Amino acid sequence: MTPWQIQRTMTALWRVRAAWLVLALVAALYCVHRFSGPSPLETNVLALLPATEADPVAEKAVEQLANALGDRTVFLVSSRDADHAKAAAKQFGAALQESGAFASVTAELPPFDIGRIGALYTPYRFGLLTRDDRDSLANASSGAAALRNVLMRRIYNPVHGPLATQLADDPFGWLEHWLAELPLATSNLELEDNLLVAHRGDTTSVLVVTTLHGSAYESRTQRAVLSSTARAEASLRAAWPDAAVARAGAVFYAESARSASEREVHLIGIASACGIALLMLWVFRSPRLLLLGFLSTALGIVCALALTMCVFGKLHLLTLVFGASLIGEAVDYSIQYFVVYLGAPRDWDAASGARSVRPALAVALATSLLGYAILAWAPFPALKQIACFAMTGIGVAFASVMWLLPAMLAKGPKATQRRLFARAAVLLARWQAAIGARRSWRVAIVLVAISAPGWLLLTSDDDIHLLIQRDPALVAQENQVREAVGVDNTAQFFVVQGASEEAVLERAEALGAKLDALTGDDSVDGWRSVTQFVPSARRQAEARAALAQHVFADPAALRATLLQAGFRDEIADAWIASFTQTDAQPLTVERWLAARWSKPYAHLWLGAFDADGRRGYAAIVMPRRVTPHNLPALVAAARAVEGVAFVDKAASVSKLFGAYRVDSGMWLGGALLLVLVLLIARYRLRGGIATTLPVLLAVGVTLAAFGYARVPLNLFNCLALMLVLGVGANYAVFLREGCLRENADLGAVWTGVLLSAATTLLSFGMLGMSAMPALKSFGATLALGILVSVLLAPMGMPAEGRRNA
Repeated sequence: MTPWQIQRTMTALWRVRAAWLVLALVAALYCVHRFSGPSPLETNVLALLPATEADPVAEKAVEQLANALGDRTVFLVSSRDADHAKAAAKQFGAALQESGAFASVTAELPPFDIGRIGALYTPYRFGLLTRDDRDSLANASSGAAALRNVLMRRIYNPVHGPLATQLADDPFGWLEHWLAELPLATSNLELEDNLLVAHRGDTTSVLVVTTLHGSAYESRTQRAVLSSTARAEASLRAAWPDAAVARAGAVFYAESARSASEREVHLIGIASACGIALLMLWVFRSPRLLLLGFLSTALGIVCALALTMCVFGKLHLLTLVFGASLIGEAVDYSIQYFVVYLGAPRDWDAASGARSVRPALAVALATSLLGYAILAWAPFPALKQIACFAMTGIGVAFASVMWLLPAMLAKGPKATQRRLFARAAVLLARWQAAIGARRSWRVAIVLVAISAPGWLLLTSDDDIHLLIQRDPALVAQENQVREAVGVDNTAQFFVVQGASEEAVLERAEALGAKLDALTGDDSVDGWRSVTQFVPSARRQAEARAALAQHVFADPAALRATLLQAGFRDEIADAWIASFTQTDAQPLTVERWLAARWSKPYAHLWLGAFDADGRRGYAAIVMPRRVTPHNLPALVAAARAVEGVAFVDKAASVSKLFGAYRVDSGMWLGGALLLVLVLLIARYRLRGGIATTLPVLLAVGVTLAAFGYARVPLNLFNCLALMLVLGVGANYAVFLREGCLRENADLGAVWTGVLLSAATTLLSFGMLGMSAMPALKSFGATLALGILVSVLLAPMGMPAEGRRNA
């Protein structure tokens, strides 16, 4: 080459290197920017799940409930000594308040004028009657006598509840009865010394409730809460050794999931990186090639991180852990390039080397992208993110091998692994003689015969908990809090919709009547609804009509009854007159929501919505007890009332898991067909079938292994088989391309295939050790499928006489 040509070549090489450097810097700086601010990590489990309800209003209800409960944390301070428990709770609450990690801390309840509740309802009292009072009025045989008896019981009853009303405003006690049925206290807690206390046996527990400054799924909030809680608990143990603290709240689960995922990222990333480094050093004996291989992989992962966060805004923990395992696959492309490089003569031409390996890598990239593209079709946000991350990562890794590595390896190798490659060639020849050529079909028939009984033993398990791994210690503490407080799980509820607020309230009342009618095992032990605070306008009108008919129909007789009971004239006249003077609009949800004390129950009202071209209003009705026994009765009750749907997020996701697991069988069949067509287009009919056969058998053997092991299949096993297809097909492709490449060293090619499989097994196989059940299923399936794929890969090699055909 002339000096001018050398200078031109060097300039081109530096331009390529500079372009990749700019890309790497842009991607890296964007990642640093995102992680330096609010954490982009998504720890909200619900964000991993798809929209399972056909009605978007139901999804809104799930989200609203999660948000209502997500910013609260609950602590339960317990001791066998009641005084110690109360004193310890006060100290614990004060410590949390001083930490500044919480927006509010409530241990001792602030003074509250409970009369505000009665004040809200007093103007609307003539429209508020309990069911018993309505029935009593309707069934009264002699109006005046019955009213006199009610009045006497009211006057001379010495027991009044906390929401007692004034005789002048409520002489017969109807409003007081209605207020007594408000679901203000639906727990086992009692108010003692301005503390919420629960007594269970000889143990006294005191509730401390806090709210967070930010989202429970924000890492800064999690760290602040965990740190302040740890200090408060340490101080508590020092002052009150007999006191114990249990905690419950989304922030603790989110922090636990984040910490577990970070540990797994470090474990999988570091372990796989170290293992891959040792393998590559042993095979290539070149630190430079090792660094270049990791450079290509690092570019892929950094660009994948940046693009995923740019597209989705957040990065799911599942994606992050999976991304750590992508190292083994992304490095495959550079390994195949290094094999060609080490087998080249001293007058190595980097561009020619890239062109010689491009067909094999292009076919391998196409099959891998196909497998990940099918993941993107699944409705799970986390799987879409994984697909985006993986497709970007391996795409950039492929591009770097094609254009960056040739610019970095302009000179030929100084030494090669001829002895290692020669041994690998002998091993390949013997193994191909055993399973390849004409024997491949015999091997296939034997494997199918062995696998068939395992297929018949396959079972499935689509439980949502395959996706969620909750810390057992936190679950135990949450159960302790629930048991003490007496509040059941709120994951299952009814959503009531209607064209107007009135329609929603009427339907909720109809649903409540059906729930009240359930008995025995079907009973729900009560329910909570906005209609318990705000009856429908029709219900209020019916109450007023009942009073007009049975009480105020004869004002003179009513006045005489009141006077005989000792009421002064002006009080009796004022109360009778108020019935006609207050004939105004009924109590509304808006008026109720305006009261500050309604905030703990505001999540029961979803309000106006506009979804799928429909406008209306919606509310939530929450049963207190949902069991497998009464579940069919609840679903039937929902279907019996127009506009009512029973929402069970866990069951809906599990059902969707099952549906997509079944559909994934068709996806896998379609993907196999596409791979077959792709390989036939490249290698003709016989060659395409032979190259597809190893991965097809690998899928079958993997399924049979799960059947024999009595391990139920889930959606993630089936989706992992897609990746077995996409990644496992590469090994047969690499071998066949090596056979077709002129003067290729098949020993070097086989070494590269084994090294690629080893790195992939090392990284994806580590997922099998994950604490996340979904990733564990992924990892186990991938490891087994890829192992079988690489062992059967020589079946796809052409016979001796056809190698260069």
